[in-house]
Amino acid sequence: MDIKNTIETLLKDGFILVFNQNKLDIVKTAQALIKAGINNMEVTCRINQPLEKLSRLRKELPDFAAGTASLIDFPDMLDIYNKANPNDPLPSVDQVVDAGASYLVSAVNFSDDGYKKYAGKIPIIPGCGTATEVVSQYSKGANLCKVFPAKQLGGPAFVKAIDPAIHKTISLVPTGGTNAENIPDYIDAGVLVLGGSLSMIEKATLKKIVDEQDYELLARELTAIKHLIDNLRREKYPDIDFAKATLEEISQTTGRNFNLKGN
Repeated sequence: MDIKNTIETLLKDGFILVFNQNKLDIVKTAQALIKAGINNMEVTCRINQPLEKLSRLRKELPDFAAGTASLIDFPDMLDIYNKANPNDPLPSVDQVVDAGASYLVSAVNFSDDGYKKYAGKIPIIPGCGTATEVVSQYSKGANLCKVFPAKQLGGPAFVKAIDPAIHKTISLVPTGGTNAENIPDYIDAGVLVLGGSLSMIEKATLKKIVDEQDYELLARELTAIKHLIDNLRREKYPDIDFAKATLEEISQTTGRNFNLKGN
């Protein structure tokens, strides 16, 4: 899956699940997503053994877009953290790429060196908290920009407020506090893809899923999220079938540019 196909998958799905649950099986979770019509997942490096789990996921489901998140693309900071946590180190960007990451996500910006290595080769989604960060990261090669922490930054109102400043050109991915109640407002604000963790699922239901390893129930919960996003996007963009549209068609209709340049 090349960079264009991966971005098309994210846009088709409209949702990026942040996998941050050590008590769930990563492959079975991905299979639940596939049943829900979602063909990607963001594997946060805050879980135990992220490289091993990512490698297993890529091996067992090679056509599934498995991204990685919580990346620190600044060697000095990464070194400080890993020296303080030798038994639970964070992998580097190079390590997750070597393990087969389909796309790269961070809660913070990516470094200039990271862009020199990977821009145009693998989708890059940096975490941004201001319009200036969004434009700066995009100008270096980001394909979409993660708004994080979305809830604390102001939620849909923040996205709507900064969108004119970025000339409604860059596709924003709000992550942090997204739920069924605010997803309609995010879609209305022009968001095409949302990020969210398993905390989007009602606590008692999630507890049942984890305690009983009930992946059928997980698939049903994820299907409800997918249907909500699909229906809202269909209402806002009646001329686009996101399940079939090409990247060029989505860009032309929504005005969003995914920074593929010559690809």
